[in-house]
Amino acid sequence: MSRRIIPLIMCGGAGTRLWPASREVHPKQFLSLFGARSTFQDTLLRVSDADLFERPVIITNNAYRFMVLEQLAEIGLEADVLLEPMRRDSGPAIAAGAAFAEARDKDAIVLALAADHVVSDTPAFLAACREGLAAAEAGHIVTFGVQPERAATEYGYINPGEVISGKVHAVAKFVEKPDPATAASYVEAGYLWNSGNFMFRAAILSDEYRKVDADSVQAVTDAVVKAGTDLGFVKLDEAAFGSAKSISIDYAVMEKTSRAAVVPVACGWSDVGSWHAVWELSGKDGEGNAARGVAVFENSRNCNVSTDRALVALEGVDDLVVVATQDAVLVSRQKDANGLKRLVAKLKTVAPQVTEDHIRVHRPWGSYQSVDNGDRHQVKRIIVKPGGRLSLQKHHHRAEHWIVVRGTAQVTVNELVKIVHENESIYIPIGAVHRLENPGKIQLELIEVQTGSYFGEDDIIRIEDDYKRS
Repeated sequence: MSRRIIPLIMCGGAGTRLWPASREVHPKQFLSLFGARSTFQDTLLRVSDADLFERPVIITNNAYRFMVLEQLAEIGLEADVLLEPMRRDSGPAIAAGAAFAEARDKDAIVLALAADHVVSDTPAFLAACREGLAAAEAGHIVTFGVQPERAATEYGYINPGEVISGKVHAVAKFVEKPDPATAASYVEAGYLWNSGNFMFRAAILSDEYRKVDADSVQAVTDAVVKAGTDLGFVKLDEAAFGSAKSISIDYAVMEKTSRAAVVPVACGWSDVGSWHAVWELSGKDGEGNAARGVAVFENSRNCNVSTDRALVALEGVDDLVVVATQDAVLVSRQKDANGLKRLVAKLKTVAPQVTEDHIRVHRPWGSYQSVDNGDRHQVKRIIVKPGGRLSLQKHHHRAEHWIVVRGTAQVTVNELVKIVHENESIYIPIGAVHRLENPGKIQLELIEVQTGSYFGEDDIIRIEDDYKRS
């Protein structure tokens, strides 16, 4: 019997190609773009069959760690979560996952998957995993080549070579993203899209990587060996990991190794790399218009609308993307993904906040959202999850007034500990040591009115914190 596969889910990317819905601190892999679940959750469920897969390993970063735990809990799964101290691209990330898996099992077979891809035909995907498993056990580094549905210019391609076994081929050549004419010739010649997902023996991946960059492999291995634990997370050693060269796994290993193999697969795959890709995967009306949220179309065709709250109405336009969030609106052409990339780069210099965070800011205990502000006041809507609590803290420049509108709050103000119910309020003076927590079984929602001279988050002086941010 073949050994089971360890899924390695790469979950640290920023996903700015789906701005403004996807932002630096809440990227696309955690968004519910195609139903109730995120692509991260769908990816995990896809590899949850215990007959084929082991407990998954997730590699992410400090900013996303609590979102990872929350979304795991929502689908009832557990995982080992590795935290990268900084981004080093897919090469070091996959090498770290391989080193961690090898420490668990010296003969470990690893399936490295991106957390933000869509697969609509899970049985076909699992069949490809089973097809590639024997080749991976035999020492090949197996990639999954998607059978092209069109002459795409946004993907790299793989030229499959001689048959290794069954449907598995050696890789004759990897090629970069082509122009339209070259893409058409690749499809005609039987080339495959490069999905960027891989299966391999952990030891083999490390050996092949070491042939090219032994120092980076040693750095990543040291980062795993010296890793600490924090609230159940595995924190890779910062100094060691930081010395690894930032490079993609394709450039570091796949384009250089003689062990590369490919399994052709048709599984409804997409890397969801643009709003046009979201439109392709979405349900549409008779005129080709797709809507997430409330939208009305008149004399418009092939448009894609995503809106959080405001109604979006389009008249007399074709092939547009309109994405409306609470603090930003994008209007662009359907197929100009490079234009959006240039736009986000410009926004990072002109208005960086709108590329980094939403108005609704996620925290380990829940979220908050600014709803009004002035020179001497700010109003926030705060949501605390059942069992969640904020840090014990104080402020030098502001007082706060909390009004509970849903649920029950337990509030600490200096020596006072008080239960505050719906339609009740409590005042926290400047300088008072205070804490808010939700002892109930339903979500706590409150309105916070801050008054004072300064409202920056750096005026939070944490004294105790369940999430070790103090």
